[in-house]
Amino acid sequence: MAPVPELLAKKAKRDEAWQAQRQAAALEARKKARAQRREIFKRAEQYVNEYRQQEKDTIRLKREAKQKGGFYVEPEGKLAFVVRIRGLNKIHPKTKKILQLLRLRQINNGVFVRITKATLGLLKRVEPYIAWGYPNLKTVRELIYKRGYGKIDGNRIPLTDNKIIEQALGSKDILCIEDLI
Repeated sequence: MAPVPELLAKKAKRDEAWQAQRQAAALEARKKARAQRREIFKRAEQYVNEYRQQEKDTIRLKREAKQKGGFYVEPEGKLAFVVRIRGLNKIHPKTKKILQLLRLRQINNGVFVRITKATLGLLKRVEPYIAWGYPNLKTVRELIYKRGYGKIDGNRIPLTDNKIIEQALGSKDILCIEDLI
């Protein structure tokens, strides 16, 4: 057997150690991903149950109100979807500024807005230039899955993977797209 130079022996030993370290890290990552996948499915199941319960409650309340001869008025939405429908020809500077604040810089841009007294005032001011309404769960889900983007480190990144969401919002216990919806 021919003698092996010392540098090659050290390199082989170092490569073996690195290989073992990489394999251990890969195994750990697989275990973590499997556990996280279980958690995501568990949460999604919980959300589905909550949504079904809310629908059943709404139907029950409507029926009760109908039996008593009254009306059931659903509570106002906490979230609105706003779409810009007109351009900026002959537009007042204050209206233009409000549209910028709402992130509606182009025609057909759309944003989700949390409804407060202040935002309702803004929406009334720019009413001729926008269309807005309260989205249902299906609409929110479709929009986020199809056109969802997020600002991460100042960059506009499409929400294609749960890892992106976890890295940006993991500290707020948001792990997947379903948590956002």
